[in-house]
Amino acid sequence: MGFDQYHEPPAELPAQTRTFARMCANLTEEAEAIGWYEQRLAIEPDPTSREIMTDSLGEEYKHFSMDLEFLLRQKPVWREIARGILFKDGDIVEHGEGAEAQATGEGDGGDAGAQDTGDGDGGSGAASATSLGIGSLRGMA
Repeated sequence: MGFDQYHEPPAELPAQTRTFARMCANLTEEAEAIGWYEQRLAIEPDPTSREIMTDSLGEEYKHFSMDLEFLLRQKPVWREIARGILFKDGDIVEHGEGAEAQATGEGDGGDAGAQDTGDGDGGSGAASATSLGIGSLRGMA
């Protein structure tokens, strides 16, 4: 196959799945670029060069964030789990376990999603502060 992002024959994949794979590849490339700029900035002594690279790094942050937002909009469960983890103080792993349990309907869910991120995208009016109102995925393949 001509592209590494596919693990199944591309011709058999729906267009939406191929787009999702391309955006996952974009996200990976942006993360790599962020790492490269961080390394370069760590050793670059010239102030003007550092200023230019810092500006470029900001672009990579923006692109990574846009790619991630696109992907999260495609996968509501991923988005719900991310909401239970991102932008919260405290134990990241604990938040992750709670968010996964909440999103998949396994366990009590801990405090996943208990803190509103203030993004104005809290789901439907019927959803509680700890749920996007998508229901349980238990039994879904």
